[in-house]
Amino acid sequence: MDTFIAIIIIFGVLVAVHEWGHLYFAKKAGILCREFAIGFGPKIFSTKKNETVYTLRLLPLGGFVRMAGEEPEAVQIKPGYEVGLVFDQMDQVSRIIVNNKSKHPEAKVVSVERIDLEKDLYVQAYSDDEAGLKTYQVHEKCELVLDEKPEQIAPLDRQFGSKKPGQKALAIFAGPLMNFLLAFVLLFAFGMINGVPQPDASLGELTDGGAAEEAGLREGDEVRSIAGQEVSDWEEMTRAIQEYPEEEIDFQIVRDGESMTIPVTPERNYDENADREFGFIGANVTTTHSPLEAVEFGAVQVYEVTVLIFDVLGMIITGEFSLDYLSGPVGIYSATGEVQSLGMILLLQWAAMLSVNLGIVNLLPLPALDGGRLIFIGLEAVRGKPIDPQKEGLVHFVGFALLFLLMLVVTWNDINQFFL
Repeated sequence: MDTFIAIIIIFGVLVAVHEWGHLYFAKKAGILCREFAIGFGPKIFSTKKNETVYTLRLLPLGGFVRMAGEEPEAVQIKPGYEVGLVFDQMDQVSRIIVNNKSKHPEAKVVSVERIDLEKDLYVQAYSDDEAGLKTYQVHEKCELVLDEKPEQIAPLDRQFGSKKPGQKALAIFAGPLMNFLLAFVLLFAFGMINGVPQPDASLGELTDGGAAEEAGLREGDEVRSIAGQEVSDWEEMTRAIQEYPEEEIDFQIVRDGESMTIPVTPERNYDENADREFGFIGANVTTTHSPLEAVEFGAVQVYEVTVLIFDVLGMIITGEFSLDYLSGPVGIYSATGEVQSLGMILLLQWAAMLSVNLGIVNLLPLPALDGGRLIFIGLEAVRGKPIDPQKEGLVHFVGFALLFLLMLVVTWNDINQFFL
């Protein structure tokens, strides 16, 4: 699989799952979700199901769920405006034609005197064929049609801001939560397909012609000591072997209940990153395909990756931070290519790590991120009333601009690292 296709698929799945978390719990809270988008920029594809338009956009750099009430309504109808009203079978207004009224001969053209599309849902207007001011009841799912593009109105009880802090917090937190769950599922699948590594010091599959096979070791042998040094797990055994490149050492093993000693001469290899030589014998860790162990493996791996990411974030706080600890799109693309070359199974594990990373980054208490929005919801719960939407919007806008600037800096650093 080409690296570009791999990264598009991985990020597409990660973003789709993240945004689906927002969408699902927002809808559960009764919030009108106007759009579910994967990517930014111009639309490539769109389809509408129920109240939500599902779109695929050109730039695969993220996604969003556009909830009613998070931003000012696009269409504002004021007194004196002439609009067209289309009625349903119950004589309620089902569509309000804002312009291009000549294309809608079925619409009743009126001059608006008063209009309420959030609370009481009515239009008071004058028309040429009726005397006096008339009141028309508006259906709660009425559509405003501007430039032939319909958009459903959002009564107050369908807007994000009208919900309780707990409901809003769950709708926001659900995105990162889905990323953690996705990572767990991917790592569970990895464990079931590839097998869950066992911690004991027993030998798994041996490399053909490797030092272990040449010495007479067999798959399933339980290693008790190496060169007189007791080993109890795979990590201890690996460290002991690495100390003796091209030196004959005794392996004390148990095979079929019988203890025996086998001399082995590890091969020599070189670690460029650590600038040192080490020994290896060509043996793989023992694995199991137990579903229960795969569940434990998935949970432990998510926890360990989370701890690792927080360790890096801790370096930022303590001043040990370097831009090299961060990767932008270029760095992730390069790393994905390297992982892909090692096989599809490892690509599955890599996608899980990226999913955990996406979840944690979005929970950081920074403006424009889910964590920043949760901070404002928390302040609302403490104060008993929400922060001024305009002030909150300004904070998020500035935060987004700074995050975008950081992404540009990190991307330039990636380019210098990998290409210059």
